[in-house]
Amino acid sequence: MQKSISLTESIILGCIGLIGFIGLWHGLSVSGLFPSVFLPSPIEVYDRFMVLLDRRFAGATLPAHMLASFERFAYGFILAAVIGIPLGLLMGWYQLLDEIVSPLFDALRFVAPIAWVPFAALWFGTGIGGPIMIIFAGAFPPCVINAYRGAKFVDPRLIEAANMLGTPSHRVIREVLLPSSVPSIISGLRVSAGLGWQSLVGAELIVASAGVGYMMVQGQANIQTHTVMAGMVAIGLVGLALDSALRLVERIIQRRRGLDQ
Repeated sequence: MQKSISLTESIILGCIGLIGFIGLWHGLSVSGLFPSVFLPSPIEVYDRFMVLLDRRFAGATLPAHMLASFERFAYGFILAAVIGIPLGLLMGWYQLLDEIVSPLFDALRFVAPIAWVPFAALWFGTGIGGPIMIIFAGAFPPCVINAYRGAKFVDPRLIEAANMLGTPSHRVIREVLLPSSVPSIISGLRVSAGLGWQSLVGAELIVASAGVGYMMVQGQANIQTHTVMAGMVAIGLVGLALDSALRLVERIIQRRRGLDQ
């Protein structure tokens, strides 16, 4: 059995990987194999990133674009969680509902979120509704699937004890099923957040008039690769922050439940 890695060792190894990647990137950019207009150096991207923090591009600064993107993401992600988690729990609890919903859900969940872009553009234009719809399409399936799995793997002894005490079904769901499913639900939210954030950027490349994806499209149209890559860096940083926050919540819950190793 392999020895577990401490937090400090994990951070050091992560930094080594990051430094190695940046070094390789810098080496390729100065090697002359690629024109700088197509592969700017890390320093150029960093400088452009800092400039965009204060200077408007495509109608707004980088923080303003990120705020517009995050607002869309928050709406779509919260909507997916509010609908998907209860649906998954109920499907796991009620066999009849599972049989009714599963065929349609299993068919739709394999449709890539980006495939909904034409409908989003037709129905909502460049308004906020289109990106929210696409984010929902990406974030919804993991919420349902993990809540469903959490409900299916609840300790049967807990359910039997509740039934022996004559506990009503709605109280069993609220006081037994939901608490026991929380670790699986949080894991699903991590996956959901990642897919939702990726879906947002894809939506903004086509059906948005503001946001980091829109900024990147305008950078590409003006052959400003360093602007496009600065947007990619911002996307990655926000995605990392989202995942880290949900991972922290997951660890706290596991520790309280005595599942932390």
